[in-house]
Amino acid sequence: MADITRRFGWRHLRGAPTAHIRHHRAGHLVHDGPGLSFWYRSLTAALSEIPVDDRELAMTFHARTHDFQDVSVQATVTYRISDPGIAAARLDFSIDPDTGVWRGAPLEHLSTLLTETAQQHALDVLARTPLSEALADGVAAVRERVAAGLGVEPRLPATGIEVVAVRVMALRPEPEVERALRTPAREQIQQEADRATYERRAVAVERERAIAENELASRIELARREEQLVEQRGTNTRREAQEQAAADAVRAEAEAARTVRLADAEATRSVRLAEAEARRTVALGEAEARAAREVGGARAEAQAAWLRVHADADVATLHALTATRLAENLPHIDSVTVSPDVLTGLLARLGNGERA
Repeated sequence: MADITRRFGWRHLRGAPTAHIRHHRAGHLVHDGPGLSFWYRSLTAALSEIPVDDRELAMTFHARTHDFQDVSVQATVTYRISDPGIAAARLDFSIDPDTGVWRGAPLEHLSTLLTETAQQHALDVLARTPLSEALADGVAAVRERVAAGLGVEPRLPATGIEVVAVRVMALRPEPEVERALRTPAREQIQQEADRATYERRAVAVERERAIAENELASRIELARREEQLVEQRGTNTRREAQEQAAADAVRAEAEAARTVRLADAEATRSVRLAEAEARRTVALGEAEARAAREVGGARAEAQAAWLRVHADADVATLHALTATRLAENLPHIDSVTVSPDVLTGLLARLGNGERA
């Protein structure tokens, strides 16, 4: 929609680049082109705004196939107004000079024209096509037929309209028919799914069997290797025992030889010690004998000398020496108590001795 502003009884129109503006004044074309901007008086101006951009027209209609089955078609037609002058002459694109709003509904007329024309060609091709073929290849056939029919339709160029593209999005039967048609496909898909499930289970069972066989083979191989390991351990144990016995024998022989050597050395040392002790004993005996002989000789000489000395001495001297020796050998006496009886006896003995 054009942008119109008011200034002191004048109007200013500013159009968009995608809108073709036609300005008539007093029956003459004053302005003609897209994206115009100009001043005008609303009382003397006749304005038309024709969109020249590409427009999408979505349509949905029902048709009947060759086997009398109802189908719905969803399509989209892309078109544009290639000749704005012809379009403005054939359709009412006039706008209000004060508000810029279309006085009529030209785009609705274009939509009705395109929809009816496209529907006519689609019905024509579907009426000669069975439902199964229409569902299989009907989309392409309808699109080609509608595009070709719109391309040769004389009313469209006469109205200044150019069809850019035709698209058919869906071609669907009635819900009951669609469900009936889906049933075999679903059953087939279910059968395929069941077969795939069975095959997958069979593959899984086969894999489990292969895994079980591999595990059994692994266990057998492991048992065989364990048997070899036990045999090898027994062999190693026997070998270790033999080596240990040999080592013990060598060790015992070495210990016996060492013991014999120690015994021989101990015996030799004992013999040597005994010989040395015997020699020392003999030497000590000889020395003691010599000492005894020398001591005996010395004592004999001393006794002889003592006898010689006492032989030359008188009796009184001998008695004095005897008393002295006796006194030396007597124990120490602090006091002596002499009773009258003892004194009388001693005196008597002394008197007898003197008399004798």
